Amino acid sequence: MNRAYHILLYFFFICMVQSCYRQEQQTPDAWSLTEQQVDSISFYTTHHYTQNFNFLIKADSLRLIVQHPTEVVNGLPVDTFSLYKGNRIVVADITTMPSDTVDTIWVKVARDQQAIGWVHESSMLPCVAPDSPISQFIDFFSDTHLLIFLAVIVLVMAVYSLRRLMSLGAKMVHFNDIDSFYPTLLCLLVATSAVFYSTIQLFAPDSWRHYYYHPTLNPFSVPLHLGLFLLSVWAMVVAALAAVDDIRRHLSGGDALFYYLGLMGVCAVCYVIFSISTLYYIGYPLLVVYASWAVGHYLRNRTNFYCGHCGHRIHSKGICPHCGTLNE
Repeated sequence: MNRAYHILLYFFFICMVQSCYRQEQQTPDAWSLTEQQVDSISFYTTHHYTQNFNFLIKADSLRLIVQHPTEVVNGLPVDTFSLYKGNRIVVADITTMPSDTVDTIWVKVARDQQAIGWVHESSMLPCVAPDSPISQFIDFFSDTHLLIFLAVIVLVMAVYSLRRLMSLGAKMVHFNDIDSFYPTLLCLLVATSAVFYSTIQLFAPDSWRHYYYHPTLNPFSVPLHLGLFLLSVWAMVVAALAAVDDIRRHLSGGDALFYYLGLMGVCAVCYVIFSISTLYYIGYPLLVVYASWAVGHYLRNRTNFYCGHCGHRIHSKGICPHCGTLNE
């Protein structure tokens, strides 16, 4: 009886496993694509966008022609109109004009059914950004002139603020720091993220361009180098929240405000210095030196003792600066 039960159970298990198998339908033409579809896939691979892709105009205006590009190539008169900054447009069609000496690729874009026209791709791309908040954020912080302007302003303000805070004896990350590693960790993560960002710009610009057109915050849905960058950004967010909470516990009122301002200044300096210096390969050794100095400075100045009378943290044994009790 017991053996029959086991045989019946085994037979039931085999039936269940076989029922999970599904015979796939034979579709020999599943990947038989038309020439137009192949061209579209090829264009998407190299240009990272295709039909129905959405853009946002970031320039003051974008000039379009009403007629087909063949009339422009043949020198015929055409009508033009302009779309303006903030307009959202969609790619309606893409065509190639081999005889065009300016740009062989023409893109047909539409704001609505009444505003549809053609434009050279080389004229369109500098004037638009993908219609995604992440892409627009990347576009804003990738502007070279903005980076140079920020570098000058941040360095001047940071030097002035640091000297001012040090003269007041205020608590400040790396210098007159509180007994918390989170502010130091935040600065290190900002520097590391800046190095990752510039490294991708140097060695994998095409993958970064594809990410620019199709951004995501999921570090596990992108290639490894982009995933590491996104993980560093998420770690930076977590460290920032932890630093804000720890600063609030150690300081209060104006002291906390000055510390927040100093921390933001140091993070801004780290971003500007490391994002620019890495483009010239200086950022890599500079990051090692900075990380070694920052961690070493924290370890040398951390408090390892507590006063036996008042319970405050003290750097070493001896007289407590808070209550005057001798700790041995």
